[in-house]
Amino acid sequence: QVRLVESGGGLVQAGDSLSLSCAFSGRTFSNYAVGWFRQAPGTEREFVGAISWSSITQYADSVKGRITISRDSAKNTVYLQMNTLRPEDTAVYYCAADRGGIGTLVRRGEFWGQGTQVTVSS
Repeated sequence: QVRLVESGGGLVQAGDSLSLSCAFSGRTFSNYAVGWFRQAPGTEREFVGAISWSSITQYADSVKGRITISRDSAKNTVYLQMNTLRPEDTAVYYCAADRGGIGTLVRRGEFWGQGTQVTVSS
């Protein structure tokens, strides 16, 4: 069983930067694609970005250019660096992992974390 624990959320102002972490445990980290999703109140969960086991990244158009996802195999952790935050980035951010790659991660997301709240004030 994979366990994912997000951290790093909080309250920031528009234009600020924030880095989220997703700590992975329970299986072999290098076998999994890991991604970030977010859900704002009253909306459906949406894909933010992901990184494959080979460090290929994919980002949603809504955040492309403002975020970077990276992974540290020594720490079994995936990071989401967000810059120039906007109020519309306010959401609960979830980390997910899937052994099937980014495509399968987006469609299924085999394992999920509990989420971390990001609030961007204007």
